[in-house]
Amino acid sequence: MELTYTQVGNVQIPNLVLDPELTGSIGKYGRMRKRYLEEKKDGTLTALVLSGKLTQHLLAINDLCKEQIEVLTGKMAQAEGVTEQLKATDQMTWVQRMNSIRSRAEEIVTAELIYN
Repeated sequence: MELTYTQVGNVQIPNLVLDPELTGSIGKYGRMRKRYLEEKKDGTLTALVLSGKLTQHLLAINDLCKEQIEVLTGKMAQAEGVTEQLKATDQMTWVQRMNSIRSRAEEIVTAELIYN
């Protein structure tokens, strides 16, 4: 990668351009991954920054986590018998059980994708 500079007074400022393809929100899981990299994997973070792939990595992690949590939540709800019928008959129980399932699914996915 070749950098070009603009002279401003006695200082040269690099001409940096963001990759236009990388749009979107890094989100909760992307921020969690970035914090983990900052605290535990400084070398990996530096390599991603220098290669210009940090944002791409964080966006991919965020999307993958959200997708995996949804899939796992659906499978766990089905396995535990949390159905739309339960939702119709006893909403509070359904909400409690779905919150528990979602929390467990999020814990599993973050342990595998963010803290690994």
